[in-house]
Amino acid sequence: MNAPADPADTLRASLAALLDGLPPKSAAGAVERLIANYRGATPTDAPILRDRADVAAYAAYRMPATFEAVRSALEALADAVPGWTPGSHVDVGGGTGAATWAVTATWDGTRPVTVLDWAEPALALGREIAAANPALREARWQRARIGSALTLESTDLVTVSYVLNELAEADRAALVDAAAAAAQTVVIVEAGTPAGYDRVIEARDRLVRAGFRVAAPCPHSGACPIVPGTDWCHFSARVSRSSLHRQVKGGSLAYEDEKFSYVAATRLPARPAAARVVRRPQIRKGQVLLDLCEADEQLRRTTVTKRHGDLYKAARDADWGDAWPPESGERVDPVS
Repeated sequence: MNAPADPADTLRASLAALLDGLPPKSAAGAVERLIANYRGATPTDAPILRDRADVAAYAAYRMPATFEAVRSALEALADAVPGWTPGSHVDVGGGTGAATWAVTATWDGTRPVTVLDWAEPALALGREIAAANPALREARWQRARIGSALTLESTDLVTVSYVLNELAEADRAALVDAAAAAAQTVVIVEAGTPAGYDRVIEARDRLVRAGFRVAAPCPHSGACPIVPGTDWCHFSARVSRSSLHRQVKGGSLAYEDEKFSYVAATRLPARPAAARVVRRPQIRKGQVLLDLCEADEQLRRTTVTKRHGDLYKAARDADWGDAWPPESGERVDPVS
């Protein structure tokens, strides 16, 4: 029996097929225009994605990065809530549905899925692409204004990815409150910029006040220990670059790194990481420096040396965003 196809591979193949009928220069030009205009200045009732050509170019360019960022957040959630599988999923502002693909890559099986977005061309293309993914063939693609008037049906999981930056402050608050009222678990992903982090923290605080517990990335549900304005919490996901990516951005690398900020919060029993690696580990001769956010609401640097044995090997393999220590690992006292 053949193993089921990896959703990431299926998505890449489907997106490549979208570009077959589009002249390369036209697709690259559409992406450059959309990048310049799409984020932050467009009211939700006047989408920039105007037609199929716009949506196809933008989806081929952005869906892989959104997929990888959301999948990374969902995998951290799955680690914190082991044994749980969402029985239903609503993707708010989902456009062509990258987050729905990330859910199918994280948990096996099928579930009722609803994608809400104002841009009808995006929904139509999302429905077309989803035909290649057995877990999404029955998904509903529904036009809806994302903002203060939004109401959501009860569901296990709500995802909101790269949406809050398109909304006014009042609409952001209303959307988070609607998600909290409807779902057991809410995952919010934004760009890994200082402004994106601020929006995530704002949403995180609202979810905690609504009775949710932070499952990831934070090892606690208390206040973020980062002093506002001095730094921001974000992570990185590796994304395979298509020829369209290389044409738009230049360069020849086969990959790029998508920076993102996120919060996964739940009403379910959760086991957050004891600590989270919040910067790229620094590997030096005989030691590894790990910058950690810890359960006591503090940021600390830990030095792991060869004398720590297997833990040192784990530290050398640790990546930005990983939980620390490994499941069976000993605790390492921080070293300044």
